[in-house]
Amino acid sequence: MKLFYLENCPHCQRARNWMQELYVENPIYKEILIEMIEESREVELADSYDYYYVPCFFDGDQKLHEGVASKEIIQNIFDDYLRRKK
Repeated sequence: MKLFYLENCPHCQRARNWMQELYVENPIYKEILIEMIEESREVELADSYDYYYVPCFFDGDQKLHEGVASKEIIQNIFDDYLRRKK
């Protein structure tokens, strides 16, 4: 899984904080390998994906979520990802 984000984006910071909370609440989520891509540092890679808003989650080329996320949305992304990988 990939997460495109911007360091100074408040929505991205909130999403990353919720991810940490979810890791504590359900340690199985830690098994999900997430490549964290700061789009301003990896412009060429970011430009190769079809999205406009951050945070943006991808599984391969499939966009899982784009834009402002809630803790519940992130939990659903994680749960769906784990179900697909079984």
